[in-house]
Parts: sequence; C-alpha cells; structure tokens
Amino acid sequence: MHGVVGKPPGAAANAVATSKIMLLMLVAMTGVAPISLYMLVPALPVLATTFGGDISVAQMTVSLYMVGIACSQLIMGPLSDKFGRRPVLLAGLALMVVASIGCSLAQTLPQLIAARFLQALGGATGMVVSRAIIRDLYSRDRISSMISLVIAVMMMAQMLSALVGGLLETAFGWRAIFYFITAASLSVAVLIALALPETRRVRSQSSSFRGDIGSLVRNRAFIGYVLCQVLASQIIFMFAGGGPYIVVTQMGRTTAEYGAWFAATGFAYLIGNVFCVRFAPRQSLERLIWFGLALQFAGALLNLVFSITGTNQAPLWLFGTQMIVMVANAFVMNNAAAGAISVRPEAAGTASGAMGFLQQGIGALVSQFGAYLGGHSTTTLPLTAAVFALSIACASAMFFLVPRRNVVVSEELIEKAEEEDKGML
Repeated sequence: MHGVVGKPPGAAANAVATSKIMLLMLVAMTGVAPISLYMLVPALPVLATTFGGDISVAQMTVSLYMVGIACSQLIMGPLSDKFGRRPVLLAGLALMVVASIGCSLAQTLPQLIAARFLQALGGATGMVVSRAIIRDLYSRDRISSMISLVIAVMMMAQMLSALVGGLLETAFGWRAIFYFITAASLSVAVLIALALPETRRVRSQSSSFRGDIGSLVRNRAFIGYVLCQVLASQIIFMFAGGGPYIVVTQMGRTTAEYGAWFAATGFAYLIGNVFCVRFAPRQSLERLIWFGLALQFAGALLNLVFSITGTNQAPLWLFGTQMIVMVANAFVMNNAAAGAISVRPEAAGTASGAMGFLQQGIGALVSQFGAYLGGHSTTTLPLTAAVFALSIACASAMFFLVPRRNVVVSEELIEKAEEEDKGML
C-alpha cells in the first residue's frame, strides 16, 4: 500500500515516507500558492496608485487568484491520477514560474491580473497533489497527522508572508515580490525534480476521470466526509468576511487591532493542527472528527449566546470564543479530508481536487455573504448565528452520511461500506 508505483512496498518507499526531505517537499508544494497570495496583499494600495486604477480593481489580483486556486484543484487532481504526481506537479510549478515572471514584467493591471490567475492555476497544483501524495505514502491512520503536520509548518511560514511582502515592497518596490516568488517557485520545482519519486498507485486500464467521479459521488461516506470538511472550512471564510466590518465599523477599533485579533484565530488553528499531529496516530479518524464537531458546536453556541446577551461587542469575547472554534476546525477539517481521500485510494487526486474546488469556490461566496452580514448589521448576532448554523450542518453531514463504527476504521471496513452503500443513493 505504501510503495512507489511499479514496485512493491518496501524499505525504499518507507524511507521516502519517513524522510525529512519528504516533509520539506510537502510543505513547500502546499505552501507556495497561499504564501504567494498573501505576499502581495500589503502592496495592493501601491498597485492601484502605480497603475492609476481603483483599489477594487487592484483587489482582483487577489480575488481572481483565489478563483485560479479553485480551478486548479478541480483540473490538476484528476490529471495527477491519470498521468502521475510528479509530471503534473512539475508542469504546474513550471507554469507558476513563467506566470511569476509575467507578473514582474506586467505593464498594466489587466496584464498583472491575468498573470496572477495563471500563477495560481500552476501553484495550487501543489495543494491538491500533496494530499494525494500523503494518501499514496501513508496508512489511513497516519494521513490526518501528516496533513496536520504539513499545515502547521506551512501556517508558520504563511503568517510571515504578508510581513515579508511588505518589507520587499518598501525596500525594493512591488516587482521585487514577484522576483522573490519566481525564485522560490523555481527552487521548489528543482527540489521536487531531484528528490520526489512517483508515488501514484497502479491503476487499472479501465480507470477514467468519469469513472472515478462516478464512483465517488455514489459513495455516501465520501459525500459525508467532503460536506463535513467543506462546511467546516466555510466557518473560517464566513468569519473572515464579516470580522473586519464588525471590529472596525461596529466596535470602532482600528484595522491594525483587527489584524492582531485575526492573527490570534490563525494561531488557534495552528495549535489545533499541532494537537492533531499528537493525537491522530492514537485515535480513530471518526473519533477525532466527532471530538472536533463537539468542540466546534460548543464554541459556536457560546458565541451565539454572547451575541444574544450583547457580551461579545468587545473583540476579546468575540475572537476569544472564535479561537475555540478554530482549534476544533483543525480536528474536523484534517480528519474529514483524510477520510474523503481514503474512500478510493487510487482516485485520491480526484477526491482531493473535488474537495479543494468546493472549499475554495463556495468559500468565495460565503466570504461575500459574511461581509454582507457584518456590514449591514448593528450587532454580531447575524454573523455568529450563521457560524452556528454551519456548525450544525457540518455535524449533520457526518451524522447522516458517514457510517458509524465502534472500532478503529480499517481500509477493509471502508471497502465493505462502499459495497453496502451502492444501492442507497
């Protein structure tokens, strides 16, 4: 189960899976796209001034970048199942390098926006392929801890990316950000070309994208895991969309103070990932999801009660309670993702891509809705009620769709459940 394609499982594959170089590659390929996203954010006002455009037009270098991330995951996941992880990953990174050079040479905002979309399309390949590689190399009971470990390390770098982008822009101008991204993406591509073996599982000749999608959407457990993961991620998008308006407009605080509180919630998510790394190898995947769902529900309910009583009209109460939800989100999202890509291991890339596309695509809409709730309300109640509703929907997807087990889940049990579920949808 752990072997490199074409070879039986053995010492070589185990050495790859346990090496520090593999962890470095997984972090690098996962983080190159989101880090590149946040590096440009501090330079948006400068871009608007430089090109004589409105700040909303400059903002499209971020919003269309997110669209590119969503599209990439839907496309690159199935391609990695068909052609292999290495060639698809290297092609994506090559596209990112070329697009980053295009960004640095852009003479108009439309040119920069188009190049940023291509940059995201290539860079996000690493996000979807990394989950598939983890599924290729590790047993089901270790997938969650590996995803958590990769995200924990990546988030530490991601938290610093906006700071690095701001320093580069201040010292050398906004184009220096893209010189840095070009060098970083090229370095990641070289590292992967030299050190990453092909990990894709052997597939039958009859396997196809249509067949993979069909078998996944007919599987009740897969739908349950995906909905659970995607709905949990929407809590983050919802709160991120409405939070700035509540803190700055309703509470009369500064944007700098909002940034500090938002960073605190990110730190809470990081802590949740660290706990996942510690506990995932010792507990069943489903037990960890239910622990996260219970904690998520409790935090969301507490914040809703604080909204009804008017207590959380101060950032300390609003964000302090949200930090509980963020710790829980790490447990729910990582373990649900592990469950989704384990339902049909040979189609892990397709499963990962579909999940990432839904997460990012729906997230763009939910973020806008969160901004509407925060910007058109005089209290925190609409936003916290929406977060509470999402937590209930998340638990409902897990309860009604994923088969419940009283023992540690094995791949044999998953396969048995798939056979039982075939006629149910």
